[in-house]
Amino acid sequence: MGKTAYLVLENGKTFQGQRFGADGQVTAEVVFTTGMTGYLETLTDRSYWGQIVAHTFPLIGNYGVIPADFESDVIGPKAYIVKHWCQAPSNFRSEGSLDTFFQEKGVIGLCGIDTRTLTKIIREKGVMNGAIVDDPTTVDFEALKAYKVEGAVQAVSTKEQYTIAPEGEVKKRVALLDFGMKDSIWKHLVKRGAQVTICPWNTTAQDVKALGVDGVMLSNGPGNPADNLEIAQNVKDICKLGIPVFGICLGHQMLALAHGAKTQKLKYGHRGGNQPVKNLETGRVYITSQNHGYAVMADTLDPATARELYRNVNDGTCEGVRYLDCPAFSVQFHPEASAGPLDTEALFDEFFAMMS
Repeated sequence: MGKTAYLVLENGKTFQGQRFGADGQVTAEVVFTTGMTGYLETLTDRSYWGQIVAHTFPLIGNYGVIPADFESDVIGPKAYIVKHWCQAPSNFRSEGSLDTFFQEKGVIGLCGIDTRTLTKIIREKGVMNGAIVDDPTTVDFEALKAYKVEGAVQAVSTKEQYTIAPEGEVKKRVALLDFGMKDSIWKHLVKRGAQVTICPWNTTAQDVKALGVDGVMLSNGPGNPADNLEIAQNVKDICKLGIPVFGICLGHQMLALAHGAKTQKLKYGHRGGNQPVKNLETGRVYITSQNHGYAVMADTLDPATARELYRNVNDGTCEGVRYLDCPAFSVQFHPEASAGPLDTEALFDEFFAMMS
């Protein structure tokens, strides 16, 4: 077992644990995720940029490290907290252990703490900042409380535009604005015959028009959506092109901001693969995969230009919007569902139908 380290929360609560993975100290926003599987997708999800992620499921690492399941080529979270990490993974696809992988990627791991108590604190008090340190007496609580996730989208987005083509016939051309996208999004598009051009976060309507695409996808990403006013303005201009637009997670929030709606920070967010969402048009409830800490405020949507499409059954927050002034719709959850249920994968088919 590794040497002793501590998680210190901004409210003064301290947890003692043991290190695994890389050494070092880190300050970030502490969140929890409830997924029973999918730790590799969580680790490589750039929506966790600026955060320390704690897993509620007690054993992590049991099926090892499988690069084919990664959602990007980088690590999203700043650090990772688990109750137990498996030192002897067993899976025919595994290419190594979580500990070795963390050391190679410079990821700080902390195990052995009471993750149940940590989760209860976040659920009751809300998301808060925390620091992983060797000596809890050295923590500067003023600096800890002042920490904010800033410049997140700019930090994780692609710096250069590039194109991914399908193996067969090109049926549609899609511009995918990368705000911190999961690779499963472009894979679902390519699987359906789309040639996908991955674009930086600050891509303008003029840039999109010059590509001559049939549709625009707005990806997931980290941080406070209200910090991205430049993106909101670009999305507003893109909607005026009349090209079908599909937004996921942060993309959903940016479409709402572009239409004059507002977003709010949730107490502890939705992170995991078990969030129930109701389609308000059909009444059907889906179990969805989610990872976000902010939500669109449904009562700020203009009924002349937008209609709430999906709603979270647990807390009533807005989970999707259909727009009436342009061919666009968006969802807060992840229809590509990696990891998670695939009930909502058909939304990609709906997007293709709009482009046709």
